[in-house]
Amino acid sequence: MNINGEIKVLIVDDSAFMRKSIAMMLESDPEIKVVATARDGFEAIEKIKMFKPDIVTLDVEMPRMDGLTALRLIMKECPVPVLMVSSLTTEGAVATLEALKLGAIDFIPKQLSYVSLDVIKIKDELIQKVKSIVNSKYIRRKIYQNEIGDVENVKFGRIEKNFEVVAIGVSTGGPVALQEVLSKIPENFPVGIVIAQHMPPNFTKLLAERLNSISKIEVREAQTGDRIQPGLALIAQGGKNLIFKKILGGKIVEIVDKPNTLYKPSIDIMMESASEVFGDKVLGVIMTGMGKDGVEGLKKVKERGGYVIAQNEETCVVYGMPKAVIDAGLSDIILPLEKIGEAISEIAKERREI
Repeated sequence: MNINGEIKVLIVDDSAFMRKSIAMMLESDPEIKVVATARDGFEAIEKIKMFKPDIVTLDVEMPRMDGLTALRLIMKECPVPVLMVSSLTTEGAVATLEALKLGAIDFIPKQLSYVSLDVIKIKDELIQKVKSIVNSKYIRRKIYQNEIGDVENVKFGRIEKNFEVVAIGVSTGGPVALQEVLSKIPENFPVGIVIAQHMPPNFTKLLAERLNSISKIEVREAQTGDRIQPGLALIAQGGKNLIFKKILGGKIVEIVDKPNTLYKPSIDIMMESASEVFGDKVLGVIMTGMGKDGVEGLKKVKERGGYVIAQNEETCVVYGMPKAVIDAGLSDIILPLEKIGEAISEIAKERREI
């Protein structure tokens, strides 16, 4: 992979307007070069072999060979990091989640290429995603060496804390990471779980349904009034923020529009609210993702005596959010992805033994 020179991109889309729009955005950065474009899956595979790009943007809906069919062949014949281009409809969400399952790294919405008041923010996010993915140590090992390294045997001491909630923040690489973590949570898990995954509306309900199908606990998209209770994982709604409220006899979640944060759901907002409502009974977890969302919220968690787990660099698709938390000195323990679910289960189990 070309780390020190230009990042080579292949754009695959049946729309000439989309190809030009994405190319203009990417090439506004001098470190990125669009080496070729393709109109469908057949051309994509030919041009990946010809130009050997560092990353591919791949449309979901195309004639002759659609994006999912192309993705399967790319992962089999010429593996390369793939960023899906998806509509924000329910159908688009279904296809995108399937693409992530098949090996795509992340996705960008079709609206990225439309002229809007947010065009500068949108362009910056696209460029940042491309750079973060291409420079990811995890992706280089997984795609180009077909291995993810050994998982160390991690030990942690007894934690004298009666936790009431596990709050997980995650972004790029999140759906696969959440599947790994939640599959390790036992059926009789004694603590409620809340999850803020950076995703648009329509996506989080489908993600919750998929995770529910592979988990021993119940997983569903959060609704205002849902109680925090053992054996239930609530995923914050895309495009909204999740906060907590105390009511007679327990704690509930509330889904709100404000404040207007860069990411919705905001990990910072969720973590800060958790610290206010649950005090020192918060087990915070920060996993793979771009940027710094979660740092300010986990600072509040730590100030009130909570405990923080951060995912290590070697297993992060993008080592942004965990790095920011670790660099700020907020992590109590740093773990590989494969150990996080086990650690959450062990730490939460202590509450019944204290």
